[in-house]
Amino acid sequence: MRQDDAVLVGVYLTEDYYPLVCGPHGIPYLINLPGSGHRVKGEVYAVSESAVAKLDEFEGVSVGCYERLSVTVAAAAEEEGGGRVEAEAYWGHRRFAEVLWKTKGEVGLKEYGEKEAKEYVRKENRPGGRNTILDLVP
Repeated sequence: MRQDDAVLVGVYLTEDYYPLVCGPHGIPYLINLPGSGHRVKGEVYAVSESAVAKLDEFEGVSVGCYERLSVTVAAAAEEEGGGRVEAEAYWGHRRFAEVLWKTKGEVGLKEYGEKEAKEYVRKENRPGGRNTILDLVP
């Protein structure tokens, strides 16, 4: 991706409550179960079409790791310009997302931060050659 392919818009919160959990290998999954979890905090970027294609590939959209779906978010701070905006987010695929939420005891995070990022295991360091959640669920 080129530097101008993605520009930070600001920090936002989901308007609705959603589960956010860490799955295998410390990978975060936002789960499309409105009304569960928390208002999730994250960054919103303006992204070029070519960058979206690269992100879809990275996130495994075509193989069912994530789904890119709309979400309504609200600025987390007044300096972000306030108001609500429609954005797109990468959600854990519906094939496993609800099961993952239940496996986590229906306890989620408000954001994926530094603490959670320390648990992330890079693909080349994952045991048994497992690269995605799809390796771990039926």
